[in-house]
Amino acid sequence: METRLLGRSGIRASRIGLGCATFGREISEDDSFRMMDHAVERGITLFDTAEAYGGGQARLYRKNSLGVEDEREVSGEMHSSEKIVGRWMRARNARERIVLLTKVTLGFTREHVREALSASLDRLQTDAVDLYLYHQFDPKTPFEEAALAAADALQSGQVRAMGCSNYSGAQLEQALTLGRFEVIESNYNLAARGIEEDVLPVAAREQVGVLTYSPLGAGFLTGKYGPDRAAVPKGARFDVIPGHIDLYFQDRNFQLVERLRALSERVNLPMARLAMAWVFRYPRVDTVLVGARTTAHLDNALEAMNTSFDPAWVEELQRD
Repeated sequence: METRLLGRSGIRASRIGLGCATFGREISEDDSFRMMDHAVERGITLFDTAEAYGGGQARLYRKNSLGVEDEREVSGEMHSSEKIVGRWMRARNARERIVLLTKVTLGFTREHVREALSASLDRLQTDAVDLYLYHQFDPKTPFEEAALAAADALQSGQVRAMGCSNYSGAQLEQALTLGRFEVIESNYNLAARGIEEDVLPVAAREQVGVLTYSPLGAGFLTGKYGPDRAAVPKGARFDVIPGHIDLYFQDRNFQLVERLRALSERVNLPMARLAMAWVFRYPRVDTVLVGARTTAHLDNALEAMNTSFDPAWVEELQRD
């Protein structure tokens, strides 16, 4: 498995990272264990989790945001992703075999980050994580305070490197003037390309490692969804987290899917593999996070990583 050095952090991670948001939300603990075993066996070393990832959090999101109280997850356990990763690491004695990343959601004050990091470490059953990220930009926390909180985390020895997720290029640039942020994690796929002109130039100039997630647009780029929102299959990612619909259900994106489908049929490669290979071809992306629900999804990512992507396909897919 190819590896990349993540910015100036000194941390080397696999080109494919395992996105663990599905653990306890869309797949059971037993299946999650099988997924992590499969990943390590194939050289996938970066595991990406967060305090916000959990079956319980997904249910709470629908209740608070949509006024819907139901059970679509395999578990209602809060923070199920971190807890399952922690239980797997303990059972397999695997902490030293992976690059462990987790995130704090909001409120980047020194006190809250200290408390949130301690809670994550307890759930993960470890003394330290390799990467600790601010999960999204928090306009209520001054940059200066967030930088001090990051410095505290690094000084504590509980974090090897700090980073941020879902920041704009301008927000990343501002954060870098005040503190040490070695990586950024962003949504990036054929239907969500905003970071190309925003985040990636800043990351390249400042030598910040780049992780991207959702290479299939939460499954949208597999071609299994149509414009009818009511027809989303039960248990699908767009059903469990309906917020994805607003991002991807647009006419231009459905047109893109049809171009991808036509290319898939012509070159005899699955749509999912082509969509992932399109992300891997981009030189500024260090690690592509794959949120798999089956081991076959990870195998598809490995095949996509090794797929040569014809420049003519890029032009065909990216035309307006």
